[in-house]
Amino acid sequence: MVVRRPVVLFIENDVTCPPALVGEWLEEDGLEVRVLAAAAGDDVPSAVPDGVDAVCALGGDIGAGDEDIAPWLVAEKSLLRDAVERGVPVLGLCLGGQLLAAANGGRVEVSDVTEIGVSEISRTIDGLADPVISATVPQRGDTVPVVQWHLDHIRELPDGAVLLMTNEACRVQAFRLGETAYGLQMHPEVDVELYERWVEGADEVVPRTATTASQSLVDVRERADELVKAWRLAIRAWGGLVWTRARTLSALEP
Repeated sequence: MVVRRPVVLFIENDVTCPPALVGEWLEEDGLEVRVLAAAAGDDVPSAVPDGVDAVCALGGDIGAGDEDIAPWLVAEKSLLRDAVERGVPVLGLCLGGQLLAAANGGRVEVSDVTEIGVSEISRTIDGLADPVISATVPQRGDTVPVVQWHLDHIRELPDGAVLLMTNEACRVQAFRLGETAYGLQMHPEVDVELYERWVEGADEVVPRTATTASQSLVDVRERADELVKAWRLAIRAWGGLVWTRARTLSALEP
């Protein structure tokens, strides 16, 4: 049986939020990364296109309900809803995770706390048993370090969603819908170079946070290696789900 190279379609909602490390890690395992630049004008399909095996919705400085300034979000949420209904693997990062929740009946709103820089999150009991989240690697104690940059958060999860990671600042840090759709509030894709660009374009004082943009950059630089160790295996575990589905479908073909 010959299995073609699975394709992961990345929806780029902001030119400053590329696939970065997540794309690199998936390519390490032989997946094809295909980027659709929604913010630059590429048409977003409202359903999973033929030849696409998984969808990754990326971050951005818009909100999940900002269809007036980002009209492609209507199609993107339809795409994410279709993927969940059909069992196509999904990975939503920050805004992408919020879109995944909103598309399937969840509620997103402005958070009381803004998280930027490095924070620590904990795996729930369900997270410890999950094939993707269990592959995250704590670096200092029992918590997993993550890069954050979000003003909004998921207030209510969709019906049937499973909470996988959490912390005191933001209850929903990671969740799963069905068997292969994952929403992450954090940015595992971000490396130091990308975060530096974010800080250059940001105000030094960020509302509703105890840190500053420059201090958050110091923290990201200091813990860059730890962040890669924490998340690389987990993202590749999600890629493994993509491969498993592709092999299963290939075996069913006449």
